[in-house]
Amino acid sequence: MAAAGWMLPQAGSGESPASAGQLAAKGQILSLEKISKLAKSYKAGEILEVELEKKHGRYLYEVEILDMRSQVWELKLDARTGQLLKMELDD
Repeated sequence: MAAAGWMLPQAGSGESPASAGQLAAKGQILSLEKISKLAKSYKAGEILEVELEKKHGRYLYEVEILDMRSQVWELKLDARTGQLLKMELDD
């Protein structure tokens, strides 16, 4: 996966890369760089995908991480604080 593309919110996530950048610039959400570091602190591995979603008036980052055992984990983090809300093996 290209280094420039893996960090961008994916199509269909509800938020475009441009709007994610604007929200981060306004301080409403953490930057993709910060959320990536936090996600890796919760689960070591390679980040495969990052999506920004808005659910129930709250922004969430959904991060997929490939661990050392080749298992894919899905983490949901509060986009404003970086708090881990949920972590589970992806099916």
